[in-house]
Order: sequence, then structure tokens, then C-alpha cells
Amino acid sequence: MLRQQLTESLKESMKARDTRAVSTLRLILAALKDRDICARGRGNNDGITDTEIQQMLQSMIKQRHDSIDMYERGGRCELAEQERGEIVIIEGFLPTQLGEEEIATAVERAITDVQPSGVKDMGKVMAFLKQHYPGQMDFAKASGLLRGRLVA
Repeated sequence: MLRQQLTESLKESMKARDTRAVSTLRLILAALKDRDICARGRGNNDGITDTEIQQMLQSMIKQRHDSIDMYERGGRCELAEQERGEIVIIEGFLPTQLGEEEIATAVERAITDVQPSGVKDMGKVMAFLKQHYPGQMDFAKASGLLRGRLVA
């Protein structure tokens, strides 16, 4: 479904002559095709799932945030703005991200449901979060909150 949305958006962007959207969507589709080829090598002929596509998009956003930091330190504000524009386009294909308070609530719910006995069960709680909130939160933030709760 997400794969189809990306393809349709590329067509619409081409018709609208939105060069930034076209180039960003082509980058996304190229990365998707690359991951599909890798998946076929592992025996998955259908390509990667929507969840894996969402993870790919999130990693692309993180890469762009890193690039923005480097461009701003180097005084290349125009390139940083271009990266910000790409982030907006990529985020359009992801579910709405949870805020800080919502992540904290989700972590509390996961702790209640999983009943971890300590930090050694952190992986179980993170697996619960990833299953119930795919693509909806920054799992690095959730991990930090979880570690703080399990250590305390």
C-alpha cells in the first residue's frame, strides 16, 4: 500500500512539475528498489513490507537531520533548507509521530503489559513498543525513557 502511494505521488509530482518532490520520491523509490533486491536475495520475492518501508523512511529522515547539522556548521544554509524540504516530503508518508508525553505514556503501558524484571528485559519491552507503535515514535527516545524507568 505504501509502495503504491509513493509511486502515485511521484506521478502527481511529475505532472505538477514539483522538482523537489520528484527528486525526493525518486531517491525513496531507488532505496526501496535496492532493499527489495536484497530481500529477494534472502528468499523474499515480494520485497520489503510496509513496516520495513517506514523504517527505511525514518532512517532517511535521520540522515537528512545529520546533513542539516553538517551544512549549517559549514555555512551552507541553502543546502540545509533543501534537506528540510525533503524531510517534509518523506514525513508525509509516515504515520503521525507521537509526542514526548505520548511516548512516555506508551512506555508506561508497555512496562505494565510486559512486566519486566529489570534492564535485562528491556528488549522484550522494546519489541512490544515496536509491535504496537510501528513508525509512530522515535524508539531511541523511548529506549532512553525505558532505561530510566527500569534502572530507577
